[in-house]
Amino acid sequence: MNSEYEDSSALSPVESGDEEEEEEVSEAETEQLGSSSDSDEDESEEKIDEAAAAGDENGEKIDEAAWTSKNGKISWSPTNAETFRYIPAATGLTPGPTRYATLRIVDPISSFALFLTDEIVKHIVSMTNLHGNRKIPGWRDIDAEEFRAYVGLLVLSGVYRSKHESTLSLWSEKWGRSIFRATMSQKRFKNISRALRFDDKLSRPQRHVDKMAPFRKVWNMWTHRLEMLFSPDRDLCVDEQLVAFKGRCSFRQYMPKKPAKYGIKIWAACDVKTSYAWRLQVYTGKAAPDRVEVNQGMRVVLDMTEGLQGHVVTCDNFFTSCALADELLKRKMALVGTIRQNKPELPPHLLQAKKREIFSSIFAFTNTHTLVSYIPRRGKNVLLLSTKHRRPDVSKEGKRKPVIIEDYNKCKGGVDNLDMVVGTYSCRRKTNYWPLALFHNVLDVSLYNAYVLWTLIESSWQKRKGHRRRVFIEEVGEMLVNPHIAKRERLPRSSAAAAVVTNLTAAASWTAPIIQFKGRRQCEFCKEKRRRVVNACCKCEKHTCKDHSVSICNDCAV
Repeated sequence: MNSEYEDSSALSPVESGDEEEEEEVSEAETEQLGSSSDSDEDESEEKIDEAAAAGDENGEKIDEAAWTSKNGKISWSPTNAETFRYIPAATGLTPGPTRYATLRIVDPISSFALFLTDEIVKHIVSMTNLHGNRKIPGWRDIDAEEFRAYVGLLVLSGVYRSKHESTLSLWSEKWGRSIFRATMSQKRFKNISRALRFDDKLSRPQRHVDKMAPFRKVWNMWTHRLEMLFSPDRDLCVDEQLVAFKGRCSFRQYMPKKPAKYGIKIWAACDVKTSYAWRLQVYTGKAAPDRVEVNQGMRVVLDMTEGLQGHVVTCDNFFTSCALADELLKRKMALVGTIRQNKPELPPHLLQAKKREIFSSIFAFTNTHTLVSYIPRRGKNVLLLSTKHRRPDVSKEGKRKPVIIEDYNKCKGGVDNLDMVVGTYSCRRKTNYWPLALFHNVLDVSLYNAYVLWTLIESSWQKRKGHRRRVFIEEVGEMLVNPHIAKRERLPRSSAAAAVVTNLTAAASWTAPIIQFKGRRQCEFCKEKRRRVVNACCKCEKHTCKDHSVSICNDCAV
């Protein structure tokens, strides 16, 4: 027995169940069947089988074989008399941004820069220049500043909902936006997109075993940052994400239920409260063509939650099994998830949906597991497994849903919500090169995660605006392109784009004039009290005290 569980029979009636309600149900049943109950009966015999009462309207005795799993290895019980109480273990983590992130985030761009680090940028710039010099005639090397400007244009195209818009339209003087023409030429943007690489192709044969070799180094550096910057809350959701892609890729997947249908599948573990992408893993297909992975769902969940404890994992029926629940309990975690009816560990009695009343529930228990069968509509049977819930609690209103289902519905959408918010301002561009498709997804997820960190640290930032995330992404995009715009040697032909460059160049080159002061003078704004100061405004040259002045750096001065 695990130390975090104890026998529910030793608990008070408040903890182990509502015994008074069970006695009332028992009396009603005995009147219906025309039998009498002995008031001196043992308390355990007074308990009525609530699941049997819901599933067997005629009051017939249910065969014990119906409560034994199909493989004969698990004996389920219709009551929770022998079920241990669930006591969650401490996670050992403070939910939210880590101390490392909190100390380094001062504005939106610094939050984003924690994901797209200097190390990642340096590697991509090096590999891009290597490929550009080999394949593109007249290639001009890209530096870190220009690469960030390129990323900034991708980010801004997502803000303007232009991810599928052609570059010709984006750079059009008539229909496009001046920020694109002010940053770089259309030809330069296309050349960078064409040359963008994440590894040295000539050294790839040494890594031929890894299907992710063209993108592995960048992926590993980036995913390490996800876990380093944020600690998830108690509830985690594990699910799959599909990065849309129709080009050549040895591990491209077909998923008909997803909007894109074709793409690269990514296993994701997200914090339920914020949808922060905490851990991601690319599915690269079978290890060998003739070998099928056994218990893939279990392996994925254990990989996604490695190193955690005290958390509650929510997942769908692809992942859920009793074996997974047992393994998570050993790691001091709980599982809540839907489960497929063909699982051998299920009792036959819970699989029967015919003649069941709509909104009825049947529960089954072991020492540490709870199963529930719920009928939302005629002929539909929903099965859920939980190691968090240990009582047959059902909502008394509406559709009388079990509490297990209500909790599952609250926590199941962590990854789906991530997909939705990422797709709203996605910077993905059309490409036939799968590492580039993954890189676009890296930028999208980084922008959302950076937004989560920034708003948790600065909760009052733009709080009154209903489109805070759009403002955040727009600020990040502008901060990425501005340094490169300010250093452009030649002005764009477009007058609007040229004006953007001129303004930024003037702002970057502006410095405060040096003013020689002779002694102290009275502050121009302190009329009622005597306050003599040395400081003066660099424009109007009026002496001002600290209460009537602000400091501004050269970069922010206009």
